[in-house]
Amino acid sequence: MPALPRPAHGPGSRYTARAATTRRRPARPEDVAALTRRLTDRDLWLARMLHEHRVFTTHQIARLAYTSLRSAQRRLRTLHQHAVLDSFRPLTQYGSAPEHYTLGPAGAALLAAHAAVDTTALGWRPSHTGRIAYSPSLGHDLGVNELLSHLAARARATPGADLPVWLSESSCARRWSDIIRPDAYAHWQDDGRLLPFFLEYDTGSQTLPRVEAKLTGYAAFTTATGGRPALLIHTRTASRDQALRHRLARPATELGLHVATSSADFTTTSPWGPWWTPLQPGGQRTTLTGLAAHWPALTPADGLEPSDADTPLTLPVPPLPPTPEIGP
Repeated sequence: MPALPRPAHGPGSRYTARAATTRRRPARPEDVAALTRRLTDRDLWLARMLHEHRVFTTHQIARLAYTSLRSAQRRLRTLHQHAVLDSFRPLTQYGSAPEHYTLGPAGAALLAAHAAVDTTALGWRPSHTGRIAYSPSLGHDLGVNELLSHLAARARATPGADLPVWLSESSCARRWSDIIRPDAYAHWQDDGRLLPFFLEYDTGSQTLPRVEAKLTGYAAFTTATGGRPALLIHTRTASRDQALRHRLARPATELGLHVATSSADFTTTSPWGPWWTPLQPGGQRTTLTGLAAHWPALTPADGLEPSDADTPLTLPVPPLPPTPEIGP
């Protein structure tokens, strides 16, 4: 991928896409049929996950599907060599960033072949990686994936825990964009309890009134569909968290919503932990499992079952790989 100009200021000014020029690729792309023989079920799952969630760092992929960072790096280099994946490394103001992986041209061709469509039906273009690297929403997208990948890793390592559903922002938009547009939707299951939840990943870029206005949509969703998931709002700092709680407590109560908030000051590596505070007077921090116990009337969102309008490209991707412990 050729280098792209770096803006002097504004969105994208902190990131420079770097093609992995030190990783040699064949001069001609490998035939898709031949490439299929080289790929494991886990590789195909990863291609689908990147189509669904756009971008993952090396650490996020290792967390989701590998037993060690080294084994993940080794396999990711192979997948990059065969153009199943593309990658870039953001230029940060301090230190160095991990490799960021996106769906590559061969990966897009594979998914298109499985769905019997052209690659354009995936929304994939040759500029795919560059557009993601310079997207003003890159940090937001990575933040959402960071939270959910930690939950998935927790589910892998904890008997009785599970993350059976994880829908991206685009999948949520396909299902419910006429009412709401959450940043993610997921089911957290632990200790025999289920917490279905929408996630709003708040970076502080929106005004408090704009965040408050979203509550009306979630209330309308409950009325229109009958589904009653929780709404989790994750913020950057404890001070932003307090400002949101002060602003949203009354309208959330009036609308009958089950809302909990937390911030990156607490949930950096353990979002399942006791960092979530229900948006109620006297609410105490508790775990995701504790929220499920606190709100026993929660029910999953409608619209999750496959319909005639779905295709292999729009069906939900299992958040965990088919065989995470096996493969190269």
